[in-house]
Amino acid sequence: MTELEPRNILQPCLRLLLREQPDHGYDLAVRLRPMHDGEGDPGSVYRVLRGLERQGLVRSEWHRSSTGPARRTYYITADGMAGLDDLADGLRTTRAAVQVFLERHARIAARGAGGRRP
Repeated sequence: MTELEPRNILQPCLRLLLREQPDHGYDLAVRLRPMHDGEGDPGSVYRVLRGLERQGLVRSEWHRSSTGPARRTYYITADGMAGLDDLADGLRTTRAAVQVFLERHARIAARGAGGRRP
């Protein structure tokens, strides 16, 4: 399983969004903003989507539009859905570890700088 550091969160987020509904890359970037602090940079989103597609976790199709250029729609595959629960479990474990860190840090910070021990 991929290490679930903040820099690796984009992949599970995109898989979750595609599980909710197929979408275009730009629209995925917009929907991603509340979940990811990278401001939904479309360039990063497209790079990750291409990587997911190479891994067989996502597929895409071009769709013509009567009002503009053709757009690529992304879909999650069965393989992409299969690992999503494992990714969620990994994120829950990471969240628990971060929570412990933050609570301990808050206790130390509350004591102030004078609370340091040699």
